[in-house]
Amino acid sequence: MAPRSLNPCSYLPRRLQIVVSLAIFTIVCIALFGSASPYEIPYQEEISDKAAEYLPKQISNLKTPGWINPFRAPAHAPPVQANSSSGEASWFSDWKWQNPFSSSITLDENRSVLPPLKKRVPIYTYYDGGKNKDQVAMKAEHDLLVIWRRAWWAQGLKPVVLGKPEAINNPLYRTLQNLEVDPEMEIDLMRWLAWGNMGTGILANWLALPMAPYGDPTLTYLRRGEYPELTRYEGLSSGIFAGEKDAINKAIKAALEGKEIAEKKALIEVVPEKIFNVDPQHDAIAFYSTSAIKKYKNIAEKLFNEETRSDGLSMLPELINSHLHTTWQNQFSSGIAVLKPLPEHTSQMVFPAIELARNLSQCSDSPSPSSCPPNREKCSPCVASHPMLITTPTIFRNTSTLFTVGTIPHPYTLASLQHQTDTLNTRFIRRQTKRDEWILAATKELLGTGLSSFSRLTHVKDAIASDYGQSHSLWLTPEKYDSKTLQEDLAWIFGFVIPNDTPDDGRSETPVPGPERRPPPPKPEGKVPDQRALMREKTLLDKSRIALKNSVKPTAIVRDVVEAWNLADTEVWRFARAYNARRRVERLKWDEEEKKFAGGEKGSWGRWWD
Repeated sequence: MAPRSLNPCSYLPRRLQIVVSLAIFTIVCIALFGSASPYEIPYQEEISDKAAEYLPKQISNLKTPGWINPFRAPAHAPPVQANSSSGEASWFSDWKWQNPFSSSITLDENRSVLPPLKKRVPIYTYYDGGKNKDQVAMKAEHDLLVIWRRAWWAQGLKPVVLGKPEAINNPLYRTLQNLEVDPEMEIDLMRWLAWGNMGTGILANWLALPMAPYGDPTLTYLRRGEYPELTRYEGLSSGIFAGEKDAINKAIKAALEGKEIAEKKALIEVVPEKIFNVDPQHDAIAFYSTSAIKKYKNIAEKLFNEETRSDGLSMLPELINSHLHTTWQNQFSSGIAVLKPLPEHTSQMVFPAIELARNLSQCSDSPSPSSCPPNREKCSPCVASHPMLITTPTIFRNTSTLFTVGTIPHPYTLASLQHQTDTLNTRFIRRQTKRDEWILAATKELLGTGLSSFSRLTHVKDAIASDYGQSHSLWLTPEKYDSKTLQEDLAWIFGFVIPNDTPDDGRSETPVPGPERRPPPPKPEGKVPDQRALMREKTLLDKSRIALKNSVKPTAIVRDVVEAWNLADTEVWRFARAYNARRRVERLKWDEEEKKFAGGEKGSWGRWWD
């Protein structure tokens, strides 16, 4: 019998010999070459930094989430901004909003990056309700103030109604008390004193309204908020002014020191001509002055009759609202496009958009039908027998004469409708559905078929949120639909109350003969779904809305899988949802601040009637 080897492993079975030998070898290597202290082991950041030294800067500097780019150092998410959430929508305002993916900036998959809110330049009006007015006149004046606020808000300005308290706060008010002036001059000086107390901005009569496209040069100038000279507009009398605080109070002092102040009725008649820069361009402003209202004979006959003045005044809100609507319609000679990229099973999904387009294309009620606003005597009046053209294209067209109403679905909703099923699972999503179907189909003509879905995100975001895009399109999300809330929001987005004749059952009603006939729905492109198919679509849409709110684990997992499979579609859906939510939050916050003053839709009139 041969002697045993000195190798202690030889006493073990053959299989264990290999294991023990490898273990001993590993221990020896650690002892000889490993670190003596466990605290000297480099952290993840050090490894990332070392690895980045040997990688091209294009890779190490990629602005992608950590799970995509392991060589990027971890970073804290930016702080949550005030008023940056509403319901399930949340956002972060930043100049990098056109970055394809918001999560690369917010480090939060559910927070969208939106363009920074532009500072709204204040536009002031002066209202002194006085006393001894009947209820009809009071309501008419309140409605006119609401219309004034709504129209200027839609143009990107911040309307503010002033009164006696602001005028009294101006130090120059004491000088006025020592003067004997005409009542009309006193009212005019009081509104200037109130404006001078507030400072730089715009002063407008509450019957002076913007009636021009959003990009009009005059409106763009007013939105800029920089007024090197005190400016008035030729032909608008005391309708609208723009200036800085020092120039405003300088004009007030000049008027109060004027020798002819007791004989005049307006400040512009007293001050030297050199005080003002007179701008001859005023096509963007409609001023319903006494001379302008005389053109509408049926209103003027009542308004300028002492016995029927209240009735005539109550006709003005409808007239002005219809003129605002007509001005908007004249901007889009090519009509309204209701975007429907995947038309086979999405008829019910875009139904609210089609009804909105029909309401926008019909004529608003007016006491003077077929009339034009004072600043646009050669407009194209709305005629019920020839409404705006409505189409349902499958692709988005960036045309300046075409207004687009788009419906951006959540990928879960789209997958359910496209495949006519409410039982989605991971296997089905991965094997039966295509990625980012909506954005690829919608931008097929605009960007061609060669670009990836990620490259298209910037263009769609621009169409939703840029100055040009938001004035030429409206983007809805079908998962959260409240017709009453939507109607309220739309009035402030467009600047006028839209006729609301939407049928409750979703069916197109038989047209009523005569001038009150509502425009028919557009002819669908492709196969027309029958009533059974529409009911199936509605059922799937309702179930999808419930599923997206469901936090139960199986449903939440499928929802996350769908979102991960459709990153671009999910990103643009979240962006549109957040943009609409922020627009509403901004308005409600401002309305909360102004509700105690005249002109608020639900506000108090207390300080005028005390």
